[in-house]
Amino acid sequence: MTVSLPVVNDFMTPNPITISPSASLETVIQLLEEHRISGLPVVDEAQHVIGIISEGDLLVRESPMKPPLYMTLLGSVIYFESPKQFHQHMQKALGMLVKDVMTAKPITTQPDVPLTTAANLMLDKKINRLPVVDDHQMLVGIITRHDLVRALKPTVT
Repeated sequence: MTVSLPVVNDFMTPNPITISPSASLETVIQLLEEHRISGLPVVDEAQHVIGIISEGDLLVRESPMKPPLYMTLLGSVIYFESPKQFHQHMQKALGMLVKDVMTAKPITTQPDVPLTTAANLMLDKKINRLPVVDDHQMLVGIITRHDLVRALKPTVT
């Protein structure tokens, strides 16, 4: 008797709610509240995943902006922190569209990946959801930490 390990396809949500990169942040907030979810895959016209937007991305707008620490020495500027991170924070804080605020190039998984691999990926990368894509990088589902907890539920026989 062979025991097969559960895979992402067994617990993912197929055909998840998505959003366009040109949608407004008001639309994102409305969808999150209406469907009681905490994040959405961002897809292009061909249903390719190009980003993800979550409550965390929206909350960046409310956090204070701290310019990177630097000092000047002999006419040169030496940064102690990355100016790139400050620029990204500013872009998210001032953005009005999904494409301004989303996390681009999200980490994805595929339907046939073992559930334990997906769980470890989420833990290692400190993320709450993984878009599930097919071999052509088209969105087929999403798996969240909630789905992983649901997978732990013992089956009643």
